[in-house]
Amino acid sequence: MNSMNTTQDIKAFFSYPRQDVVAGIVVFLVALPLCLGIAIASGVSPITGLVAGIVGGIIVPLVSRSPLSVSGPAAGLISIVLMEIDRLGSIERFLSAVILAGAIQFLFGVCRTGKYAALVPSSVIKGMLAAIGITIILKQLPVALGVTGGLGDISAGFAMGPTIITAISLIILYGWKRTPLAKFALLSPALVLVVLSSLLALMFRNVPSLALTPTQFVDVPLGGFSALASALPRPEFGAFMDKDVWIVAVTIAIVASIETLLSLQAIDRLDPLQRHSPPNRELLAQGIANALSGFLGGLPVTSVIVRSGANVSAGGRERLSAFVHGLLLLFAVVFAGTVLNAIPLACLAAVLIQVGLNLAKPSLFRMQAKLGAMQFLPFAITIAAVLGLDLLKGVIVGTVMGVMFVLHQNSKSVIVITRGDNGVVQMKFRRDGTFLSKPKISAALESIQDDSTLEIVATGEFLDHDVKELLTTFISGAHARRITVRLVGVDLAGATVGGGH
Repeated sequence: MNSMNTTQDIKAFFSYPRQDVVAGIVVFLVALPLCLGIAIASGVSPITGLVAGIVGGIIVPLVSRSPLSVSGPAAGLISIVLMEIDRLGSIERFLSAVILAGAIQFLFGVCRTGKYAALVPSSVIKGMLAAIGITIILKQLPVALGVTGGLGDISAGFAMGPTIITAISLIILYGWKRTPLAKFALLSPALVLVVLSSLLALMFRNVPSLALTPTQFVDVPLGGFSALASALPRPEFGAFMDKDVWIVAVTIAIVASIETLLSLQAIDRLDPLQRHSPPNRELLAQGIANALSGFLGGLPVTSVIVRSGANVSAGGRERLSAFVHGLLLLFAVVFAGTVLNAIPLACLAAVLIQVGLNLAKPSLFRMQAKLGAMQFLPFAITIAAVLGLDLLKGVIVGTVMGVMFVLHQNSKSVIVITRGDNGVVQMKFRRDGTFLSKPKISAALESIQDDSTLEIVATGEFLDHDVKELLTTFISGAHARRITVRLVGVDLAGATVGGGH
C-alpha cells in the first residue's frame, strides 16, 4: 500500500513537467532578490537567506503535499530574526533556536495541530502582518537612502546614488503592470530592476557624487562550495540547554506555523484545480526544512505567499515548480556569486519597502475601521504590542484582547426583556449565560418592579454556576418584594444563595 502511494506521489510530482519548469524559473527570478533582501534586512549575511531559499525550495516539496506552495525565508520573520539575534547575542545561538523550532513544528504536525491556526482572530493576524510591514519599512528606509545605521543617521549619511536607484526601482515595481513587459511571464519586475540597478551602479562608478561604496552592494562569498561552507555560520549546539534559546524557538515555531498555514489557505483558493493542501503534512515538511536550514546556517523557512502567488500566476501545477526554483537558487549561489555581488542593496531595499507597504497598506486600516471597534481595536492593539514588545507577545496580547471584546459584546446582548399585556415580564436568554454577563443580568433583575411576575426562560442555553447563583439569590428575596418568579428551561440545582458566602 505504501509503495503504491509513493508511486502515485512521484507521478503527481512530474505530471506537468513543461508548465512546472517554466513556473520554477519565474519563481526563482522572484525569490532571488527576496532571499537576499530578507537576509540583509534581518541583519545577517545574504548567504543565510539564500541557504533558506535553497532548503525551502528543495526539501519542502519532497515532503509536503501542497502542490503550489513555495517556501523560503519570509519577510514576516524579519523582526523576529533582528530582535532574537540581539537577545541571544550571536547568530550561532539563534541557529540553534531555528533547529529546535523545526523540531517543534514537526511535533505540531505529528500532533495534528494544523486546525488550531484558525483560532487566531482575523483582526489579530492582519494587525500582526501590518506591524511586520511597518517594521520592514522603518528598517529599509536608511538602506534605501544609502545610510549605514538607523533612521537617526539619515541626515548625516544620505547618499544620492543609492537614493536614485531606490526611486527608479520603486517606479518600476509600481508601474510594472502598466507596461507592455508585464505580458511576458518570464519577466518579473524584481529581475528587471535588479539588472537595471546593477547597470546604473556600474555607470555611477565614474561619478564621484553618485558612486556606491563596497558596503552598499550584496556580499556573497566566491569560490564554490568550499568558500560557502567556510562563510556560513554554524549553530552552537551547547545552546540547546539554554531556556532563552527555547523561548526563541517556540516563538519561531508558532509564528512560522501560523504564516505557513495562512499562506496555504490563500494558495489553495487560487489553485485552478481546486485541490486541498493537508496542513499537518505541511507542518512536518516545514519542521524538517527549518531544522536543516538552521543546521546549515540558514534563516527560518515558511510558506511564502509572494512566491506561491508567482507560482500560480506563472502556470505552476505541481511541487516540481518549487523544486526547480530551489535548484536554480543553488546554482546561482555556487556559480553566479560575481553577478549577485553586483546588485546594489538599495535595489533590494526597494523590493522590501514594496513588501512592507503591501502588508501595511492604508486601505487595510480604512477597512478595519469600517468594520467597527470590535475589529479595529484588536487590530490596532496588536500593531502597538508587536512594535512595542515583540511579535509573539504582540499576537498573544492581540488575541486576548480580541477574545475579551467578543465576550464583552456577547455579554451585553445575552438577555432580552419583554413586557406582555398581562403584566408578565419575560427575561429570555438568547445565548449562553456566563460570569461575564452577570452585570447585565443583575441590572435587569434590579429593574423588576415589586408586585410583578417574572418569567425567566433559558431553554437550550447554558448557564454557568455564577449566573445560577445570581438567579438563586434574586429568587430568595423575591417573596419579600411580592415578585412571582417562573422558570422555563432553567435548572438551579446546586446553586446557593449569595454563592455560599
